[in-house]
Amino acid sequence: MHYDIHGLTSPDAPTILLSSGLGGSGGYWAPQIPALSERFRIITYDHRGCGKTGGTVPEDGGISTMADDVLEIVETLKLKSFHFMGHALGGLIGLDLALRRPELIESLVLINAWSKADPHSGRCFDVRIALLENAGVEAFVKAQPLFLYPAIYMAENPEKMAAEQTHALAHFQGRDNILRRIAALRAFDVDGRLGEIQAPTLVIATRDDLLVPYSRSLRLAEGLPNANLVLTVAGGHAVNVTYPQQFNRAVIDFLSTLEHT
Repeated sequence: MHYDIHGLTSPDAPTILLSSGLGGSGGYWAPQIPALSERFRIITYDHRGCGKTGGTVPEDGGISTMADDVLEIVETLKLKSFHFMGHALGGLIGLDLALRRPELIESLVLINAWSKADPHSGRCFDVRIALLENAGVEAFVKAQPLFLYPAIYMAENPEKMAAEQTHALAHFQGRDNILRRIAALRAFDVDGRLGEIQAPTLVIATRDDLLVPYSRSLRLAEGLPNANLVLTVAGGHAVNVTYPQQFNRAVIDFLSTLEHT
């Protein structure tokens, strides 16, 4: 597993591990690194099948297998406990870890995540799979921002959209890896076990998320015993990218409250 360490370097420093969504790149968290660097040792990583980690996603793998990859990093760094922040798929990995290895998780930050996929998200996955299978990789990549960002953000950032498309094409994780990762998203279901997770949790959602209805985050906030909810009007699926200042403030405020409990 390829990982990078940012911010504080001491092994004794408070540590936060960041896990991205379907794209699987540790670079997704660039808007968060400066804001967290003064207080935390930050660990980002490329998911299996993605980026510098590369390789193949197991055919019968699921979210728990992806969580095992995180545990490999945890073992390598000899982490006794850490905060965990996950976006969408990354949030599901955090939920799995909190259920299987609760002693490791000091807190969770779950961004546009879910305990069980909504049928609407399934429709979006169907569209993306159809594009990949019938129109090819370029069409799949070109459509990707539609599921991540609000229209106005895409309209105001054409150079960024072009750069992201070029990068995504050059580093495409492969048809089989994408299909297996989407299958893991669809199969994940811990809805009946949310009450078992005791870790303090910040649930962040946006009302205009095209991919994941914010009702999924309301369910997380309702079902997790120690959850706080931040529900924003705008920002899209990738709210940590589109509104980084507001997002970072919410995360830092949440983590700061834990220092005094």
